[in-house]
Amino acid sequence: MPPRQAYAGFFPKLVLAFDVGTTFSGVSYCFLYPGNVPDIQGVNRFPGQEYVGGCCEIPSIICYDQEGTVRAVGAEATQDNIQEQIEDNGWVKLERWKLHFRPRTIEYFTGEDIPPLPRNKTAVQVLADFIQYLYKCARKYIEEVHAKGEDRLRSCEHTTEFVLSYPNGWEGSQQTQIRDAAIVAGLVPDTREGRSRIHLVTEGEASLHYCFGSGPATDGFQDGHDVIIVDAGGGTIDLSAYHTTAAPACEEITPAECRLQGSAFVTSRARTMLQEKLCGSRYGNNEMISQLATIFDKTTKLRFSNENDPAFIKFGTIKDSDTQFNIKCGQLKLMGSDVASLFEPSAAAIIETIENMRRAATKTISTVFLVGCFAANEWFFARLQNHLKSLGLNLCRPDGHVGNVVACGAVAYLLDHRVSTRVAQFTYGTRYAVEFDSSNPQHKLRASLAIPRPSGRTVLLNAFNVILKKGTVVSETKEFRKEFITEVVDRSTCNAIATEVVCYMGNSPEPRWTDSEPGMFSTLCHVHADTSKVTSTMSPRRGYAGLQFYRQQFSIILIFGLTELQAQLCWEEDVSAFSDLAPGVILI
Repeated sequence: MPPRQAYAGFFPKLVLAFDVGTTFSGVSYCFLYPGNVPDIQGVNRFPGQEYVGGCCEIPSIICYDQEGTVRAVGAEATQDNIQEQIEDNGWVKLERWKLHFRPRTIEYFTGEDIPPLPRNKTAVQVLADFIQYLYKCARKYIEEVHAKGEDRLRSCEHTTEFVLSYPNGWEGSQQTQIRDAAIVAGLVPDTREGRSRIHLVTEGEASLHYCFGSGPATDGFQDGHDVIIVDAGGGTIDLSAYHTTAAPACEEITPAECRLQGSAFVTSRARTMLQEKLCGSRYGNNEMISQLATIFDKTTKLRFSNENDPAFIKFGTIKDSDTQFNIKCGQLKLMGSDVASLFEPSAAAIIETIENMRRAATKTISTVFLVGCFAANEWFFARLQNHLKSLGLNLCRPDGHVGNVVACGAVAYLLDHRVSTRVAQFTYGTRYAVEFDSSNPQHKLRASLAIPRPSGRTVLLNAFNVILKKGTVVSETKEFRKEFITEVVDRSTCNAIATEVVCYMGNSPEPRWTDSEPGMFSTLCHVHADTSKVTSTMSPRRGYAGLQFYRQQFSIILIFGLTELQAQLCWEEDVSAFSDLAPGVILI
């Protein structure tokens, strides 16, 4: 693998990447100085950690008092004195709150898998509070670890670039919320320049960049090789497939996938199993079940390696016994096969998705990289390895801190920019009015909804015009454009253009009507442009019954070269073409 090139910029910069996970979160960073080769480092110490040497990640936990004020975050929120405060003062301890951002198209579980938010907090506000804490910790770490750390931070105060990762399956609305949270957290000012310093990257692509720099794992990225990256995290499992070319660079070869089957759901299934097994026991009350599930999450789940051996949850003292329920000397004994059944749905979801991606890919995949906190479990790795080996696939588990893979990869993404083409994960377009055709069966079904336009045309609303189709391979410079017209009676209405970009997430290869599958269409953003200079040059037209009206023509342009989709409007002004970038960048 060629070494990273020296930074060619003229001014020093700091790149900070935040990986906010469902169960754990981490931060990585890199100072960029002209002429120096960038060195990516992780924040390896956070407040409240029980280990003297620190750790590269913290629990994604945040505690609020009844007024909505943040009281404890991360490892600090797990300390005994905080637990006492929660019970005494009615504080709210939030866990797995990230799942409140999930798109409605991704399957999810109900009940305790996704605890409710406090009444006075939105998911964006919680994320902003958590990011603000991570930023504070990162700055403190840099000040303590680097000589003249304060001076370094001060020199990059207005040039710091922030990278935030998000699951593969999250859509434009979720990505917009992430940007909004970064603004609320105070990372950058709410200006176009400020927002330009916030970058988003999928967890799958961040993991790819991590694997590129992960020592022995780089053998899988030889020119012409094809790989799948599996980021098995706490909440989601993200899968991405790439073809390796020269340089080195990668081309995405099939739409990225996301499954809500992370390690947190193993614990959730364990909780349900414990409730069933201990029903009727004096250890079957809700408080004890919660305690057992927590211990399972922190110990048994991590150590489990062989389904032929029993597993134990050590929770009490030698006096805690109930042989009828397999409890002896403060330990609950579980059959290894029962514990394996808790992992199996997650393993099966990965296997099924890999097989689907192999069928959909245009090239032959040879290697699968497994990263994320789930990758550390021996039973899980062996289960996947045995199945993938039967398919002729090599499973690789890159070395390094599993908790900092995405954060380090997110920095590398901004520095190295390895992916040259991507595959559209969904179909994108806009709602529009199509001219009524009485001979078209679909039009006849909607005949009662037809409305007249000033020109005399009769149109139907709720039609969908595809601009970018799912599965399309897109290079960084390619534009996708569709032309539209609008007719108005009042010329002043043409002082501005406003339209929306809509995402279709269903399975139809040719979606044509937004009212046929309303749950599969979502508005990503509204795009606005000031066209007041055009208004004075517009000539009136004559329509139905001599009605005077005005017609305005414009184009919607989608640019999908990076991990973030950009939307633009284009129109003609004094015989010159103008385009205006959407105020909010749509993120894919």
